[in-house]
Amino acid sequence: MTPRRDGSESGFLRMIVFCGYANSDLTVHVPSLPGAGDRVQACGIQRYDGGMAANAAASAARMGADARFAGVVGPDPLSTAFLAQLGADGVNTEWACRDGHLTTAVILVTPDGERSVISEDDDLTEERLARVLTLLSDAGGGRLYLDGYRFPWAAAPLAQAPGLRTVVDLDGCESAEGARAALSVAEHVILGRARAERLLGPDAGAAAVAHGTHVLVTDGARGWRLHTPEGEEHTGAALDVTARDATGAGDCFTGSYLAELERGARPDEAARFASVAAGLSVTREGARARLPGRAEVAAHLARAGAGLPRG
Repeated sequence: MTPRRDGSESGFLRMIVFCGYANSDLTVHVPSLPGAGDRVQACGIQRYDGGMAANAAASAARMGADARFAGVVGPDPLSTAFLAQLGADGVNTEWACRDGHLTTAVILVTPDGERSVISEDDDLTEERLARVLTLLSDAGGGRLYLDGYRFPWAAAPLAQAPGLRTVVDLDGCESAEGARAALSVAEHVILGRARAERLLGPDAGAAAVAHGTHVLVTDGARGWRLHTPEGEEHTGAALDVTARDATGAGDCFTGSYLAELERGARPDEAARFASVAAGLSVTREGARARLPGRAEVAAHLARAGAGLPRG
């Protein structure tokens, strides 16, 4: 069995494959988010590794999961360095596709940690997703993460992969049609409150029951709400911290949630754990600069009088 970064052993864990965005993030610090026609002076500019799938994979790996990144990058040195950093975080990158390009995201961050993101389309196609599904099947199966940008087209190949346990981060999905397609094939979907209201309507719980899936709605500093296929509802508070940069907090939440599910935690337990991890992640700049390990999250839960999820 292979030792993980948190000192545990991964023999009891099946792999989690993260298929989706890898970005080179250009982070621009601004006094306020500009409106149309505004001109603002940058307070600082840095470049970080990012991307929804890559960030979530790094977070899961730091929690001890067998995380594998299967997104698309390029053959260039920047892509090589990007994959090397994922490897340093404990992510297996052997399934990454290197015949595309590493996308760039421009992220505007205000002093209170709020941000706006300008992203670029990547090269993940239906054919490349099919390749990942074949690799996962040949390896004996596992859990698949996919981001919401891929729907509705991704629903067809996922539906043809029986037994696949899929988690979809719906932040990035732009249409109700895409959301319904994701709900039809996913075991769990995760999305922010504003997007949930726009895509699912006022009752996310009804969508969970109708599609037989877990719907986990995050709401930043206001916490989270989990709706189960059986109609149950669970809620939890966010960690009380001073945010410096919220970039990647949702990805940290998702990666930590998947890692805990794979350990055998109940979805509500995994969400409570992931909320602490996401809260810790916003206290430094950069999407991955403050991704916590499992021991750190456990310490916060212990101080709060809550134990670790089972598993």
